[in-house]
Amino acid sequence: MRGKLEEKIDRLNKILLNCTLCPRECKVNRIKGERGYCGGGKDARVSSAFAHFGEESCLVGRNGSGAIFFSFCNLKCVFCQNYEISHLAEGRDVSKEELAGYMLKLQKAGCHNINLVTPTHFVPQIVEALGLAIGEGLTLPLVYNCGGYESAEVIDILDGVVDIYMPDAKFSSPHVSERLCNAADYFDNLKIVLKKMHNQVGDLEIVNKIAKRGLLIRHLIMPNGLAGTGAIMEFIAKEISLNTYINIMEQYRPCGEASGIPEISRPVTAREYLNALEIARSFGLNQG
Repeated sequence: MRGKLEEKIDRLNKILLNCTLCPRECKVNRIKGERGYCGGGKDARVSSAFAHFGEESCLVGRNGSGAIFFSFCNLKCVFCQNYEISHLAEGRDVSKEELAGYMLKLQKAGCHNINLVTPTHFVPQIVEALGLAIGEGLTLPLVYNCGGYESAEVIDILDGVVDIYMPDAKFSSPHVSERLCNAADYFDNLKIVLKKMHNQVGDLEIVNKIAKRGLLIRHLIMPNGLAGTGAIMEFIAKEISLNTYINIMEQYRPCGEASGIPEISRPVTAREYLNALEIARSFGLNQG
């Protein structure tokens, strides 16, 4: 495994020279300090690392999910609830040794997994740190907690590295995704990477109420049906698996720049949430 991991690290670091870590393909030289759309540079930037008790129960368990929040983002949704981290880049740059240390500290604290929050733009740095942490005894499952706007090539490289993929499935309409996160190709790309993720890890496996391996999809309900729930649920049911674990979330609230956009300037209603649940059930999806 160590030889394979070193090969993956080498491939990922080469991508940093002409960055195509996500579908935006900015092609900047991150090693030389150039920055593209996400804002990330040579080193990973971390906002916080702690035992998180606000995630899904199968991740939290009794001792919490070992969350490491990364600064910057390749999507930068205008309504982001972590706006200060994703857009304003709160946090500090860390070395691979420091990042490995966070992982080991979270394991020592009894966390059930290492939960990489918004990792897409720092995958090379993360995998390099992971190699160091494994050498020091890290054994926890790795959770890839992402926005769903991923490079198919990078997901292929992560085969055998990630235990639990936890992508968002945000939007199905290209017009909505272009307006809210400047990514008209979001859903087309999401469909490709969801298949790859599921092919690698399968349906979510839960042992003694704790997730060990598999795919967990999050879908945030948006006001006025902007998330396009029907098309997303239909794709998951027909192209992924009827046993897919889906967390349909109702906690949307207008953050970031959302208050200035009429369609998303309010929370979702109970009716909108219940309608989304009914849509999922209509396609035979009942997990989560």
